[in-house]
Amino acid sequence: MPSVLVVGYDPQAIPGVDAQPLRAALDKELARFGEHGIDAAMTLVVYDESAEATLVASLAERPWDVVVVGGGIRKTEQLLPLFEQIVNLIRRHAPQAAIAFNTSGGDSVEAARRRL
Repeated sequence: MPSVLVVGYDPQAIPGVDAQPLRAALDKELARFGEHGIDAAMTLVVYDESAEATLVASLAERPWDVVVVGGGIRKTEQLLPLFEQIVNLIRRHAPQAAIAFNTSGGDSVEAARRRL
């Protein structure tokens, strides 16, 4: 069974946003992976000193086939340094994994399937 790690920005770290509906949507998308025969996990990071340790721990958990980087990280200009850090950590700690990019929390399955 292929394995996918989805890396997203923690909705609880977004000021002024109700995190519960966003988290529910992310969990729903994570469940969709199982419907496609894909074993998936999700790691949510914030833009602070904890991001690297959090992501490295997830990347080391197993040999991922694909790592999907969320659009919230990639498309937010202020998060460009975090996006760069994430791509470089994936290259260093999961060199066997393909890297995919979603456009929103609702199309991570499709992003991963493009690389599987």
